[in-house]
Amino acid sequence: MVINTPEQIELYRLYVLKSALKLEITGMKRKGKSAYSIIKQELGLTGSKSKVLDKLKAQIIKQEGKR
Repeated sequence: MVINTPEQIELYRLYVLKSALKLEITGMKRKGKSAYSIIKQELGLTGSKSKVLDKLKAQIIKQEGKR
């Protein structure tokens, strides 16, 4: 699959952030900003990590429906 439109790139980025947040919830850490803080800052989502993950999943489903 080739990802070459801005919408596809944004959706792929949301998938990557979702995966990174899942890993953070299980205890993995990364250097730099956490996925949780990136999601909260860029998407304006609030709540605990698990609630933000649920909201992010809903947003991904909504964006998939637009395609």
